[in-house]
Amino acid sequence: MEKTRERKIVDEILDSVSDKKGQEPVVLDLQGISSLCDYFVISSAPSIRQVKAIADAVKDRLEELGVELLRQEGLREGRWALLDYGDIVVHLFVTEDRDHYQLERIWKDAPTLDIDTDSALKV
Repeated sequence: MEKTRERKIVDEILDSVSDKKGQEPVVLDLQGISSLCDYFVISSAPSIRQVKAIADAVKDRLEELGVELLRQEGLREGRWALLDYGDIVVHLFVTEDRDHYQLERIWKDAPTLDIDTDSALKV
């Protein structure tokens, strides 16, 4: 089974998160649940500096691949960074903010993709 373009981009995002030691990555599949986007990629880090480093790594990798960043929010403060790639939205949190906002609970009806945190999605 061939991966869709979006799934390949999710792989690249997960690789970037892993390279910068992002914690507890989760991919929510919002297809058929929301018209907002197809996937949420959620991860956290213990510090603002690390959240910013992960966001920069994701942005750099996807820019190299020609994937357009439509919008970014929260990078100045660095506690909750949002990177909007259209069909994929990346949420990067400082750990305690992720625990507070609980996006995974809010979107509990969305299935999670089976990911291998050492690399990317399992096929």
